[in-house]
Amino acid sequence: MSPQSRRHAIRTAFASMVTAGAALSQKKDVPVPAKDNLKITRLETILVKPRWLFLKIHTNAGIVGLGEPVVEGRALTVAAAVKEIEPYLIGKDPRPVAHHWQAIYRHAFYRGGPVLTSALSGIDQALWDIKGKALGVPVYELLGGPTRNKVRVYAHAGTPEVMRAQMAKGFTAFKTGPSGSYSKKFPGGNNFHRYVEPPAEVDYIVERFAELRKAVGDGADIAIDFHGRVSPALARVLIKKLEPYNPMFIEEPINCQDHDIMADIARGTHIPIATGERVFTKWGFREVLEKKAASILQPDMCHAGGITEVRLIAGMAEAYYASVAPHNPLGPISLAAGVQLSAAIPNFLIQEQVSLGEGYIKQPLTVSNGYLNLPTTPGLGVELDENAMADKIGHDWRSPETYDGFDGSVVDW
Repeated sequence: MSPQSRRHAIRTAFASMVTAGAALSQKKDVPVPAKDNLKITRLETILVKPRWLFLKIHTNAGIVGLGEPVVEGRALTVAAAVKEIEPYLIGKDPRPVAHHWQAIYRHAFYRGGPVLTSALSGIDQALWDIKGKALGVPVYELLGGPTRNKVRVYAHAGTPEVMRAQMAKGFTAFKTGPSGSYSKKFPGGNNFHRYVEPPAEVDYIVERFAELRKAVGDGADIAIDFHGRVSPALARVLIKKLEPYNPMFIEEPINCQDHDIMADIARGTHIPIATGERVFTKWGFREVLEKKAASILQPDMCHAGGITEVRLIAGMAEAYYASVAPHNPLGPISLAAGVQLSAAIPNFLIQEQVSLGEGYIKQPLTVSNGYLNLPTTPGLGVELDENAMADKIGHDWRSPETYDGFDGSVVDW
């Protein structure tokens, strides 16, 4: 072979190697070298039943990041907010996630709030998903590695029958609400409590919780969520009467906006107080911690600022000897983001879930003895099952309109 032919053969072989390498980097779960060109090309939001909003961030490498940017009952509003953020992201490298968080949050003169922070939260989840997939590792590896090898989760249940059924599925912890007698008198009546209730109603609520405790025994944990709709006066009475049944925690005993009164309630009981699902960013949680309003923080991965921000909130909580129980009444992407974060922080307590992903993701999560195993696949560790989701696209879910059954006045959802 002549020198010229040899040089031509070498160039041809090298070109084939480059082409093969480029094609390889397009495949899922194959690391993309940091020096490679990786750009965001498109943001896609999808309304998904029952009330969710999924986000796909597409890239030129074929890697797609998943996120869940939504405010319950305001899915279209948040979708519009994501669309407004899209021009900033198009054409940029998705991998400097913290930089993008700062730019999206601080370049808005009006910052924070449920809509803007939820849009940012879903975007942040998707960017971490891309980064993990590009590097070929789970997100928790990028957060310093796992601090545990499994993540405890709890289920929702309001009756002994449901709790026993959930225990049969592997759950060892549950959350319920204060079940009053009004559901027998008025449709949806258990959604409200008057500022002061008569002793009979207080006893009815406590007796229902006692039945749950009896059904699962002292070996299981049961938290109770007041949902912020109980007055301070009634909250104090209920908590004192519930103490003998050892709730795991009392969630949002009063409206979450009054941290001073919540701190006063926390000082009056040995039961841990939990709050945070309607608190946004590190700045919102700073006041909760400084005032000692709660010892269990419940930042929502879809509302509080995503993985980037909740990791910082967890660090702040650790300095105050507070634990973190991520809030999640939403979908499997939110759960996946929570699991990644929970795996990496030292002060994790328990993770909320309402869907393990059946009918939405290719490999639904499974519970064993109250825990989820850590995912080992890159990014958030979940992939959407487009075929299974086909009949779940689109929804018009709205927040319920709740009124007092006695006089028709508006009451909190």
